[in-house]
Formats: sequence, structure tokens, C-alpha cells
Amino acid sequence: MKEYAPSKINLFLDVIRKREDGYHDLGTVFQTIDAGDTLSAELRNDGEIVLTYNNPQEYPVQSDLVYKAAVALKAYAVEQASTCVASSAQNLGADLYLEKVMPLGAGLGGGSADAAAALRLLNRLWNLNYPAEVLEGIGAKLGADVPFLVRGGSAFAEGIGEKLTFMDPLQLADGEFLLVCTPLDSVPTKDAYAGVPKSGPDRWEAYKSGWQPQSFWQSSLFNAFEVSVFPKHPLVEQMKAEFLRLGAKCALMSGSGASVFGVFASKSQAEAAAEAMKPISRYQKVTRFWVPAL
Repeated sequence: MKEYAPSKINLFLDVIRKREDGYHDLGTVFQTIDAGDTLSAELRNDGEIVLTYNNPQEYPVQSDLVYKAAVALKAYAVEQASTCVASSAQNLGADLYLEKVMPLGAGLGGGSADAAAALRLLNRLWNLNYPAEVLEGIGAKLGADVPFLVRGGSAFAEGIGEKLTFMDPLQLADGEFLLVCTPLDSVPTKDAYAGVPKSGPDRWEAYKSGWQPQSFWQSSLFNAFEVSVFPKHPLVEQMKAEFLRLGAKCALMSGSGASVFGVFASKSQAEAAAEAMKPISRYQKVTRFWVPAL
């Protein structure tokens, strides 16, 4: 059994305030894109959860969000089970295999997308049949992007990303293509949050009230983290400038960096830009938006 894990970009991202718990309230527009990893699973009846990869990863398996998602979903199933079936829930297990292609530390939510895919896949494999809202609640404890990526599509998100308002899926215009590139750099989260301006709610509220889905890329694409990231990571700023020089209708850093995306009028133009980006990037993808099946 397999599950695709589409990643995301942020069409708008503002930092509203720092909270007392140390996190930040955000206002953002999430959009899934047709670029992601693929997760496979086979049932085990011994309660073991085993995760392997196409390529060795630079971190312990136990810290992987896929593994954490599997453990969290199983724990929820055990908690919800009646006394007479709790032992069978304890025996839920899986051999998981992650075909990892998305770059790490890229601002594309690759790890969160994998966790969301694990929740969807194991929900089917284990015949749990939980609704999306339950999976989103479990995902919220794993990472801020996970609840959105359980469903994907297009959504406003607030709080730390867990307060979601889904909208009709956005589409690029006929002929338009998206280019996503990750520079030969990564942006630690602390770098992005250090010095990022906290703008209060006004800009976010104005953006939502003036939202025009038919021309989203014309309506003030914005990422507050560019202010804090560009001075410390000039290659990211250079990449955005190159996108625009090469004819992108718009270009923006995604998330807290380091990836940049842009909308191009044609696939050939996007492919030419991707080729030009190769000397300064570790990942390029010409693609379109990903829309969930109804």
C-alpha cells in the first residue's frame, strides 16, 4: 500500500506576535504542490513499527516524523479501544518504506508531509477509519504544518498553523507552471525567527478581506521571513532575484526558507529557469499545484 506526500508552499506568510509559550502566531496561505515523497507500508501483527529509506538519513529513525506519526496514531488507537480489543490494537504494526526525494530544511514542509501521509496510510492499513479531523488533531502534536497536509489543497492558517480554513482549491492558469528551487544553503529555524518583525494582525486581516483567488499571484504575495533570512543567507535573496530576472510573474521564499518558488507563463520558460538555477541549487522541480481528490 502506498501514499503520496505532496509538499507545500506559502503564498502569504506573516508573523503576527510572539506568544507567552515561546511560539509565534502566524497568518498564512498554504498551498500543496505536486512535489513530494512516497511512503509504502505493509502490515505487521507483532506491534513493531519499522521505518527504512531509499537513502540513509542523517538522523535517528526514532526522531523521524513518519515514525512519530505511526507511534502517535497507534497510541491513539489503543487509547480509544475498548478493554476487549485493546490487546489487538497493541499488535498494530507496519513495515514502512520512505522514498525520500524532497530536500531537508527547505521550507516546503517535506517532513510534515511525510507525517501526514503516514497518518493517512496507516489509518487505511490498520482499518481505523478515523475522519480527517482526528488525524489533524494527532498531527497538530507533531508539527505546525501537519494538520494542513493531512488534507492538502488550499487553506488559510492561523495560530501556529493549526487553525485552518480550507477554501476551494486554487489553480494556476492554463499554460502556467510553478518552479520550486532550494538553494545550496539551509536556514535554521532560529535564524529565521531571530529578527523577524512581528506586525500585529492588521496586515493579515487586510490580506484576508481582500483575497482574490482568481489572481492570487498578483495580490501582494508576502513572506515576513525574507526580512530576517536574506541578510544572513544572501544566496536565497539571489535566487529570488534570478527568478524574476528569468521572467517569473512572481517569486517568493517559502516558509522560513530556504526554497524559492515562482510562477512562469509556460512550462518551457520554467524549465529554462530551472536549468539556469542548477549552479546555485540542490533541488529543482517544475510542477503545478496539487489538488486533493474529492
